[in-house]
Amino acid sequence: MTLEICVESAAGARAAIAGGCDRIELCAALALGGLTPSAGLLASVLAVARPAGVPVHAMVRPRPGGFDYDADDLALAAAEARALVEGGAQGLVFGATGDGRLATEYLARWIETLGTERPALTLHRAIDVVDDPVAAVEQAVALGFGHILTSGGAASAMAGASVIARMAERADGRCEIIAGAGVNPGNAAALIEATGVGALHGSASVAADADVDDRFGFGPMPRRTSEDVVRQLRQVIDHKSNLGQL
Repeated sequence: MTLEICVESAAGARAAIAGGCDRIELCAALALGGLTPSAGLLASVLAVARPAGVPVHAMVRPRPGGFDYDADDLALAAAEARALVEGGAQGLVFGATGDGRLATEYLARWIETLGTERPALTLHRAIDVVDDPVAAVEQAVALGFGHILTSGGAASAMAGASVIARMAERADGRCEIIAGAGVNPGNAAALIEATGVGALHGSASVAADADVDDRFGFGPMPRRTSEDVVRQLRQVIDHKSNLGQL
């Protein structure tokens, strides 16, 4: 069972690794749902993760908001992807949509721009806004995505558990279905049972101690990755495994 933790700093990576994560999803601006990280951020997190043997998959999301991208967005996403691979990211996390479906033609071109030595590819929660996420699994597999991060088209993974289970059944081991959105130690066991997935994704975050003056619109209150929360998630997963329920 894979535990993937999304982080936005080297400190977050250290906490996730110390708590027992298997993989890091690196983003900037998690408060906005995650954006493409900078070269400097990627380098600082790789410096933490590489010695621990934990792979880093980097988000490619050129702007906040939805995933119906225009030509400028798509060109930027392609450039960002190449830069992240050159910077050492072991995987990329991306998605694009159009008219209620995956933008398969663009996604295919985006993948082609990566060349033959491609990193691991995750289709992110863009799949949750398409009309039929279960059918979209087939498209993602055909495109070459090895992982799909999803809440089952719902606001949280628990709310979308029945759809996630159908997505996992459709994938049939051809790609890894990762249940994410609202995952915490209190619901992780139930989520595993309800979906049968082989991977969970979460931020494992708590409110950070910070002095933010909201008068100037500098953004939402910051959060930090909690080593304790990551460890609790790890314990839940390991307990289920020991019971032979995975």
